[in-house]
This record gives sequence, structure tokens and C-alpha cells, in this order.
Amino acid sequence: MTVTAVVKDADNLTMTLDAEFDASPERVWQLWADPRQLERWWGPPTYPATVTSHDLQAGGRVEYHMTGPGGDQSRGYWEVVEADAPHQLVFRDGFADADGTANSDMPLNEARVTIAEIRDGRTRMTIQSIFPDAAAMEQLIAMGMEEGLKQAVGQIDTILASDVRA
Repeated sequence: MTVTAVVKDADNLTMTLDAEFDASPERVWQLWADPRQLERWWGPPTYPATVTSHDLQAGGRVEYHMTGPGGDQSRGYWEVVEADAPHQLVFRDGFADADGTANSDMPLNEARVTIAEIRDGRTRMTIQSIFPDAAAMEQLIAMGMEEGLKQAVGQIDTILASDVRA
């Protein structure tokens, strides 16, 4: 399986997911940098994402929605803090209302993505979510953030395997 570990650290208000891939850091970065590739994995299989705006540079914004099996949509956005291709991406991850404005009733968290070659063409991707407080961490994890992220990242191997067949 792609995901090698998920560690929740309530003392430091973090959840960290590690995954390894048979691909270069540059190829793994493209999974974030290309909105059509991002759509293929950002969101669990039953809630696929549609990216509606994608500016992956410091100060940029990514907007998307996930559509559930019943047609319900959850909207989200990223405020990009740092994008250092192909090794680091930092963004504030938030929920949005139907009109795309930030949903202030839901907490923001910061995501820190690091991508590094580990050996023999394999790459480790780490996604660390940093929560503003314990209540936000509990709320987002209770909503299924951990399982959803594991399922989402678990789709990446299929995307990378399609490169080989192409």
C-alpha cells in the first residue's frame, strides 16, 4: 500500500501521513501541480474532486469541490503559502460555502507537504496537517479526515502505474 504511516500527535496538534512511491520527486510534484492529475486523487474514491481554480504559487489559491455519491458537494480551498517545486508545498486548507467564500464556521488547518527521494527512484511524500487547536483537530478527524486522506493518497499508485502503460 502507498500509505506507510499516519501519526496523530495531540500534544503538537498534528496529523502526519507518510507515503512512498515508485516515482521521482518531480513526478510526484506533478500530482499537485497539474489540476487534472490532482482531481484524480484529491478526495476519497466516493467523493472525487473537481478543481475549479488552480494557482499553485506563493500567494495563489486552489479551489475545488468534492461530489458525493448522492450528488452532495463539499467545497474547499487552499491559500498557498509556499510552493518550492518539486520538494515543498505549504497551504492553508479551508472549507468554503456554496458561493466559494470561506466558511468561517469550520476550522482552517495548515498542510505542509514534503517530497523527497529516498532511494533507487523511490520518493517519500509527507503531508503534515497542523491544527489551530485541539477542538479543531478533534472536529476534523471526527469528520473523517484521516480515513479520507488515506483513501485519497491510496489512489496515487494507480495514476503512476498508468504512466508506465502510456
